[in-house]
Amino acid sequence: MNFTPIDNKGLVEGFCIIKSIDRKTSSKGDSYLDITLGDSSGEINAKLWRYVPEIHGEYAANEIVKVRGLISEYNGSDQLRIERIRHTEQSDNVKPEEFVKSADYSGEEMFKEIVNIVDSFNDNDLKTIVLAILNDNRQPILYWPAAFKLHHAVRGGLLLHTLSIVRLAQAVCKIYPFVDSELLISGAILHDVAKLKEYTVADSGIATGYSVEGNLLGHLTMGAMVVNEYAKKLGTNQKTAMLLEHMLLSHHGEPDFGAAVRPAFIEAELLSELDLMDSRVYEMHEAVAATEADDFSGKLWAMDNRKLYNHGRCDLNKKTKIF
Repeated sequence: MNFTPIDNKGLVEGFCIIKSIDRKTSSKGDSYLDITLGDSSGEINAKLWRYVPEIHGEYAANEIVKVRGLISEYNGSDQLRIERIRHTEQSDNVKPEEFVKSADYSGEEMFKEIVNIVDSFNDNDLKTIVLAILNDNRQPILYWPAAFKLHHAVRGGLLLHTLSIVRLAQAVCKIYPFVDSELLISGAILHDVAKLKEYTVADSGIATGYSVEGNLLGHLTMGAMVVNEYAKKLGTNQKTAMLLEHMLLSHHGEPDFGAAVRPAFIEAELLSELDLMDSRVYEMHEAVAATEADDFSGKLWAMDNRKLYNHGRCDLNKKTKIF
């Protein structure tokens, strides 16, 4: 842990993220917090004894905090006895991406690239509705993850997943010139936009669970509702809006995987296939990168409980190339 020493008696302080937190009761009947703190260098168990919420404040997992305390050894491992703890403030200039797993590119540069692509559209209806939805949701979309768990469940993961599919769509359209590239790219940009409502997400950019809307409706249905709402407000061509809504409702391909309907035209089918491709490649890369060469990963639930083999022929540290 990258703590700064305060004195020569073990007193340190620094910023870290709460990986887990539990309120417990000591043998003397006092409340205390049992916390796992982490930063880019590792983790440490910490205790805040005689915890009083009104004095110390209340905290949650995936929150970045500043702590001060004494490090000592307990059962062969370092442990931090917290003396002070507080929420971070804007003046601290803390960068969440230094504490949590993040996309390979910043949200700002990915967002700018997507906007530049849409700005080049010839179809004014598609350009107007996509830009309106993007710009109205700019702040959260810059750091939102693409999942609670599984693929792209990292800070900025939603934009990484989105721009990855856009790049795949651009390549596909060069091979199949009969595909409506602007419709496909618009669907790719908007297909997961309702994940901004589906998950509850900490300021760190890590999803903490599903919202009530997310549980009851899901992002496919809510995404189509978003498109419908904006289309009415902007006067978007009814057929164009309907095509976008269908793409969002069908992008999981099959009802067994959450699709409200199956893809019914080429661009909808391509979006479904590219979405599946990007999510699976991400999952497979994560599993294989954590596996020694010439060995197999554990079973992956998202891959039908398959074990994946690391053949050792490639550099798995290379990042996704979307620029």
